[in-house]
Amino acid sequence: MPEENRNTYKTYRKAAGLTQEAAAERLGISVESLRAYETGQRIPSNDVVELMSILYNDLSLIVRHVHSTNNLYNRVVPEIQPKSVLEASAKLTNRIFIFAESHADRRLLRITEDNVIDESERAEFDAIMEDLQEIVEAALELRCARESS
Repeated sequence: MPEENRNTYKTYRKAAGLTQEAAAERLGISVESLRAYETGQRIPSNDVVELMSILYNDLSLIVRHVHSTNNLYNRVVPEIQPKSVLEASAKLTNRIFIFAESHADRRLLRITEDNVIDESERAEFDAIMEDLQEIVEAALELRCARESS
């Protein structure tokens, strides 16, 4: 597990205001297992991480976990930054409006209507895909946003 994610599970637990003992009991795991996860000695299963996200009331833990443990996921899903609901909503809305105002949706249809992206269309197609990736990122940030931030 990358060094920067080593204490991810500990950070989320502490943000939820739980001790290792209380969290381990509610998760149905041993304190030793939780300590091993929090120090990077072991990687928790997806099922345990899902329970952690419910207990800690933070979906972004799942996203961080998958990003740190699955390279294939990283190729497709953008890494998100913690945001408040207001900030994430504004970012998503702005990205959607920018995309619509640029008529990128219509350009995408023109490029793809023949089911071929030729060399003369590649740069514009890639730019549109980058814009769409920003929308996906903003949507994920909203999905994981914390109301109290």
